Amino acid sequence: MSTIKLGVPSKGRLMEKTFDWFAARGVTLKRTGSEREYAGAVEGAEAVELVLLSAGEIPRELAAGRIHLGVTGSDLVRDKLADWEGLVTDLAPLGFGHADLIIAVPTCWADVDTLEDLDAAAHAFRAAHGFRLRIATKYHRLVREFLTREGVADYQLVDSQGATEGTVKNLTAEAIADITSSGETLRANHLKILSDGLIHQSQATLFASKAADWAGLEGPRAALMAQLGL
Repeated sequence: MSTIKLGVPSKGRLMEKTFDWFAARGVTLKRTGSEREYAGAVEGAEAVELVLLSAGEIPRELAAGRIHLGVTGSDLVRDKLADWEGLVTDLAPLGFGHADLIIAVPTCWADVDTLEDLDAAAHAFRAAHGFRLRIATKYHRLVREFLTREGVADYQLVDSQGATEGTVKNLTAEAIADITSSGETLRANHLKILSDGLIHQSQATLFASKAADWAGLEGPRAALMAQLGL
């Protein structure tokens, strides 16, 4: 019999909070092996199979139709999937995993508090240094679309694979676009958020794939959605 494949983050607080969210609705998700086995089980729901993946893999697997449902950050879906609304359905925000994707600049930039200020600073920077102001980020699509929409030019995005907040101190970027929850790490690295620099308010969200084969799963899908209150 076919099963509904449910992709869930494989470790950390996102996994734990996802398990708690489903458990509160009568669906028990649990690991069945070691942390390296990525094996899991589902109790309390018909024809549902647990697939443990990294949060960053879940958007790709949803888009490819290899999983039917997936829990991941709304920021990851929007950044990794072009035309994400054509590929997945946003079923429900889950109320945890909150973080803001923001643009931050050095606190010593006293005259830069808005995107308009950043645009002016970027023009001045290019004139003075002969290359574009660098913004370090892991979220290229979301940041580029946001800055284009807001009319900011003369910048270049540089990829950050490690701690993005440290790139300004390490002189590999002049500004950053990154996820923050409390802002403590930004302050520790002498960075400030632009007053209008909020790109996206992210949280863990349950998505459904539009590419997955739902044939024969109409009954289990309807039953699961009813159980989850969706």
